[in-house]
Amino acid sequence: MKLNLRRLGIFMALVTVLLLGMFLTAFSYIDIGITDLANGEGKPVAIADLPEIPESVAEDAAAMAMELYGDYQDKYDEFVSQLLAAYVEAKDKDFVVIFNPGGWGTKMLERSPGWQEICQGIESELDNLGYSSLVLDFRRTTGSLRGINKELVELFSVYPSKAKNLAKRVEFLTRNVPDLKIIVAGESNGAVISDTVMDMLRDDPKVYSIQTGPPFWHRQMTVERTLVLDTNGQVPDAFSCGDIPAMLFTSLKALLGMPLTEEEEAGRIFYFVRAPGHDYRWQYPGVNLRIAGFLEENFSLVSESSSN
Repeated sequence: MKLNLRRLGIFMALVTVLLLGMFLTAFSYIDIGITDLANGEGKPVAIADLPEIPESVAEDAAAMAMELYGDYQDKYDEFVSQLLAAYVEAKDKDFVVIFNPGGWGTKMLERSPGWQEICQGIESELDNLGYSSLVLDFRRTTGSLRGINKELVELFSVYPSKAKNLAKRVEFLTRNVPDLKIIVAGESNGAVISDTVMDMLRDDPKVYSIQTGPPFWHRQMTVERTLVLDTNGQVPDAFSCGDIPAMLFTSLKALLGMPLTEEEEAGRIFYFVRAPGHDYRWQYPGVNLRIAGFLEENFSLVSESSSN
């Protein structure tokens, strides 16, 4: 008995040291993410490659980068480049949609087929309403062990630094492109960071959000100018509803190689983790009709003129 208790004590001490190491590594690691054109290369643009930019815009980018990353010259330079590149792409647009992926936050839009369709649908709806638009990826996590460790710690604390990073990008664009409106979009875990950004920018009337499949443990902070879908209209989303038995049963089937229904196969979260209904595509009426209605309600020329 004494030996077992001793082994248990050693095990708990090792776990504590491991967790402490994870937290210390996460807080010491600076991961600023990348904002890039959807289907782009996901690489920072060098300032020398950018066309001429108004001095006031360049100064604003420098001030914002200094506020966030003034102690890290490489991060400072990279953040300035990304802000200015986003400005160049957005300055002649009416709308910018910024996509936040689910999972670890490492995926680009082209690897999120459901949301790739949704973004195309949003662009089409905005075009029908008479607006030009642009879709940007926000890849918030590098595909390294340190990056994923940082993502895990941020997730449990509701993304304090990553949400601030994205909020500053949005704030920079709305301040320097006066008539621009931003839609902060997010799927699954990306919906959490989108909601946190909306809470930070709740007083900016030019910022909106569309979110799909937020985790069941997250409580929505901001409902103004926000559309949240927790079902695709076909099958209840087990991940958003907190249907743990359905998730465990479906995940066990996947792990054992048992046949899955179409809904079970589509609701993939991590590897063998499945959540039936955690699948959002433009083809589902419960998705496209609600998003189209949200855009019509907020941005039709009739509603725009009546609100002015």
